[in-house]
Amino acid sequence: MDLATPECLRLITEAMVPGMASAIIREGRLDRYVCCGARDAQAAAQVDEHTVFDAASLSKPVFAYAVLQLADKGYLSLDAPLGDYLPRYVPADDRAASITPRHVLSHSGGLPNWRNADLPLKTYFEPGARFSYSGEGFLYLQKAVEAITREKLHTVVKRLVLQPLDMVRSSFIWEERFGPNRAYPHDAFGQSALGGKPGEANAASTLQTTAADFARFLLAVLDRSRLQPETARSWLRPHIEVRHARPQNVEQSASDIATGVAWGLGWGLEPANGTFFHWGDNGAYKAFTIGSMQNRNALVCFLNGASGLSIMPELIAAFMPGDHPFLDWLDYGRHDAPVRRLLRAARAQGVHAVWQEVEDAGLKSDELLWIARGLTAAGRDEDNVWLRARIAERSPGTSEKP
Repeated sequence: MDLATPECLRLITEAMVPGMASAIIREGRLDRYVCCGARDAQAAAQVDEHTVFDAASLSKPVFAYAVLQLADKGYLSLDAPLGDYLPRYVPADDRAASITPRHVLSHSGGLPNWRNADLPLKTYFEPGARFSYSGEGFLYLQKAVEAITREKLHTVVKRLVLQPLDMVRSSFIWEERFGPNRAYPHDAFGQSALGGKPGEANAASTLQTTAADFARFLLAVLDRSRLQPETARSWLRPHIEVRHARPQNVEQSASDIATGVAWGLGWGLEPANGTFFHWGDNGAYKAFTIGSMQNRNALVCFLNGASGLSIMPELIAAFMPGDHPFLDWLDYGRHDAPVRRLLRAARAQGVHAVWQEVEDAGLKSDELLWIARGLTAAGRDEDNVWLRARIAERSPGTSEKP
């Protein structure tokens, strides 16, 4: 496929995502924007390159860019323990104090992704020992940066990144001026969902931005702007190899596998391809970006639907053909997977019309429950009831996952 509006519109329609905004960079220059669909499934307002999206974890490389500039200016050392700047951030865990900015930016600090009842905030392995994706690490580094600069994070990033790069419609906190051209959040079935307007910055997840603004950031990455030469090289150099499936690995898995993925300082890397990447997942908002320093190409896509990453493989294949191991590593379901294809058919024709196909596909009970939810979202309540009865007959007491 070509990265053109009709094809992209087909993909988001199949994925039940209302809208998408993307920017394409070729040979170090902005090539074009590809924007399609709606900012809100309940309204006619169209997405454009200035529509403000929740960038989710695409916040991380932007924050990393600010941290590297602070390191170049001597405000912090990438190898200094964060405990030197922010003592006792993790109580009763002396090992946490030894985490460095380099550990945080390469996701090797040993903290969980996010603390919860099952994973309290503590180190789960020696910092630097292995990779485990951690938003908590970024929050720790954020608090240290705020202590060093005596500024709130959104002010630091505005001064070091957003203003110099002319990212005029971006911020790590919500600004009311974003409202008139905001992309609203939607669930996996394209229905309106709850979404936040961050009042406090989180380095890992709260960037509000546009395709046009993030393209300016990617151009700065490709140009190695505002960083000392060695720092710019280090940013996109592998610092740790990822040797396990899925991003988080606090409780060390038994498997030790070659994923083809490594991590730099704020960027995921495919060393064999010479590519850098990141993805964003804040539930009802999805995003991803990929680039190559060698040919100076880059792509960023923002989507306002929970199923947005299901079209990532096809878009990346069109932009940058070849094998991309990070797609298998992340393992987001594809928009053309049987469960999604059959849901679309059942919504269009009724579940009875496609039931034989469903049976032949051998879907699991949780997949069938997901289809049932999708039928309800489409107003096919009778089909939902009928399908749930078939599920109960097949496997009483089954649980459901999206």
